[in-house]
Amino acid sequence: MSWQRSDNRQPNQLRPHKFQLDFIDNPLSSVIIECGKTKVLCTVSIENRVPRFLLNSGQGWLTAEYRMLPGATNTRHSRELMKLSGRTQEIQRLIGRSLRAAINLKGFGERTITIDADVLQADAGTRTASITGSYVALAHGIDKLIAAGELKKSPLLEPVAAVSVGLINGEGFLDLDYPEDVAADVDLNVVMNSKLEIIEIQGTAESNSMTRSQLNQMLDLAETGIEELLEAQQAALQQK
Repeated sequence: MSWQRSDNRQPNQLRPHKFQLDFIDNPLSSVIIECGKTKVLCTVSIENRVPRFLLNSGQGWLTAEYRMLPGATNTRHSRELMKLSGRTQEIQRLIGRSLRAAINLKGFGERTITIDADVLQADAGTRTASITGSYVALAHGIDKLIAAGELKKSPLLEPVAAVSVGLINGEGFLDLDYPEDVAADVDLNVVMNSKLEIIEIQGTAESNSMTRSQLNQMLDLAETGIEELLEAQQAALQQK
């Protein structure tokens, strides 16, 4: 039986998405990204120091933190205080790796960029939305540093975006919402740059295996979605 999407999207169609820049004033930059009902606040902060392993190297660093706020889900999500869950650690490492692929840290000096991704509302795809929104926040922050004369040129390399893809009843679907994420036999998170080069793939068969052709189908869907997200990122940055 063919899967019917609750919002009547086509299998290759993203959820409605948008970016709101400068949502809060205190960080260097901030962006709210909305992907359907998923909403994530992405902020960028800069410190004039680096981890010990980079001292006197002339190179900067980028790290990320990810949290799900208590009201993000239908039932209250407990705050992670003393110990982070394995899921949270995995996601913030993924965000950090993805954004480090977007910037030449050797051209940034001994400064640390911290990306904070806080999920305000979750309807699946929070990690991919965090990556896509965090790139916009990062690029916006770099523009501010250049305008202030703190950087002579941009250290950014390539825009980066991410999207989820799933296999339901043998058919590929782009940008899963929560009911689709729960029903998926295979779940894939894909991160790419503007050349559509793969930065990372996270995938697993939840209840069934997948064929090579099905994997190729899902990667094709991911490319389609990421191309659209990259265009939306650039449009948001041009309107700042």
